[in-house]
Amino acid sequence: MPEAKFTPPAHAGNWQVASARQESQSIPEGPLTLPPRSDSTSGAPRDRVLRARQPRPAPSRGRSPQPGRPHPALGQLGVSQLLATQRTQLRPKYSLAMSAAEEAGVFHRARGRTLDSFSSEKEREWKGPFYFIQGADPQFGLMKAWATGDCDNGGDEWEQEILLAEQAVQAINKLNPKPKFFVLCGDLVHAMPGRPWRKEQTEDLQRVLRTVDRDIPLVVVSGNHDVGNVPTPETIAEFQRTWGDDYFSFWVGGVLFLVLNSQFLYDASRCPALKQEHDHWLDQQLRTARQRTCRHAVVFQHIPLFLRSIDEDDDYFNLTKALRKEMADKFVEAGIKAVFSGHYHRNAGGTYRNLDMVVSSAIGCQLGKDPHGLRVVVVTAEKIVHRYYSLDELNEKGIEDDLMDLLKEN
Repeated sequence: MPEAKFTPPAHAGNWQVASARQESQSIPEGPLTLPPRSDSTSGAPRDRVLRARQPRPAPSRGRSPQPGRPHPALGQLGVSQLLATQRTQLRPKYSLAMSAAEEAGVFHRARGRTLDSFSSEKEREWKGPFYFIQGADPQFGLMKAWATGDCDNGGDEWEQEILLAEQAVQAINKLNPKPKFFVLCGDLVHAMPGRPWRKEQTEDLQRVLRTVDRDIPLVVVSGNHDVGNVPTPETIAEFQRTWGDDYFSFWVGGVLFLVLNSQFLYDASRCPALKQEHDHWLDQQLRTARQRTCRHAVVFQHIPLFLRSIDEDDDYFNLTKALRKEMADKFVEAGIKAVFSGHYHRNAGGTYRNLDMVVSSAIGCQLGKDPHGLRVVVVTAEKIVHRYYSLDELNEKGIEDDLMDLLKEN
């Protein structure tokens, strides 16, 4: 894949507001060169695979990059992470085995198309401002794969992703008051279904997520690396066993949240019946939102509807133009305020008919110039406000007074 040239939107590091009265957002001008869509199950364009298939040794879980072949992304880590990297030989590695009891305690899985962390009856009533944390693309294994130019077979090391995920969890656990939940918008690990190291990457990620404060529920969104670029009933079933339902809804503080499986929107040719069920469910949820019984309605999905403009060209990182317009119109008519996504590994976004499309960069491998980070999202009675923080910034300084002031609003 040729390196993408991207001019970060002006709002990437600033507060943004999604409200019914929002004016059209100013979309930055500048070159944006993106890779073609891919038919490969790796999620990378075919011209990104630069190395021939070769037998590989067993994965080195937690192994630092080999001398003379550092990860380009290493320079983006904070000082604390660089020191931690130097101590990798001293820190204990995660055990390969996870007991059933330990695994069950990692998080509450979505079942029955809802999340049991929240009572739908109690949470339907507006109780005042709150906030949540959005992250995306921890994607254990991508840093090594991207550095070697072999996204199909190169993800056999993921120490840096472990460190970054640990730093993200540490930052979230420090926050006071606590966020209502932490949502991960897909691409949890790099290895596709059926590929080497998927089990090991998943176990290590679950080990890290197990340390999230128990009072902060985890919301998991499926990405293309989680269910495959072209999902099948088997890959969907595997995701459900490991992480929970691939699409569901839940209520928090009078706000309706919808978690979609965007791979059904990308290519459902191998599971048309599952897509039909997903679409039927979504129509039902949008009818609920349209009744305006909720204070706001928000969508989480992995693939963005668009990166900067509803009329931009089709690309690997967005949905096709015809489909994105159809979906965006449905969302607007139902009163959806914002769509939060990942997938792009860079910050981006725009507005269409008062619908805020928010594209957050990655916890893991960066494909642009943004820092590894998380997005803080504040929900008030009238608006949804969000800001992207680097992991270092959130760990060292926490969230700013702006957030505290918004949380005090009645």
